[in-house]
Amino acid sequence: MNITLPWPPAILNPNRRAHWAVKAKAAAKYKRDCLVLAQGAGLRALSWDGMRVTLTFHPPSARRADLDNMLAAAKSGLDGLAIATGVDDSLWEIDPRKGDPVKGGEVLVQVEPLAPPDGWQSIGQIAQQMIKGQVR
Repeated sequence: MNITLPWPPAILNPNRRAHWAVKAKAAAKYKRDCLVLAQGAGLRALSWDGMRVTLTFHPPSARRADLDNMLAAAKSGLDGLAIATGVDDSLWEIDPRKGDPVKGGEVLVQVEPLAPPDGWQSIGQIAQQMIKGQVR
């Protein structure tokens, strides 16, 4: 599933110096905005054990920007995405990328289930097998 999130407010960039309360207010608004956008795009509670999240950052200008700062600035928005999906962000595999500049900036997000390694089973699969008497 794909969703487009707004560019994070400049005040959330880790290199910006601002009062903590001002930053907190901006972070809460960005988190709420991203949650509402995710839900509006049809992203609801998922029953996934993990999630691969590909983020393509399209900055608002061609100025130099560090990918790690873009990811840090988007943290509160990703928290909103975690609430929308019901998948804890500690279970995410994140792949950040830098795209071409777009007027106003945007963050393209692609989410897909994170498959367990070959030979692994989820707790739910093991429980179903135990119920059926297939596992001792």
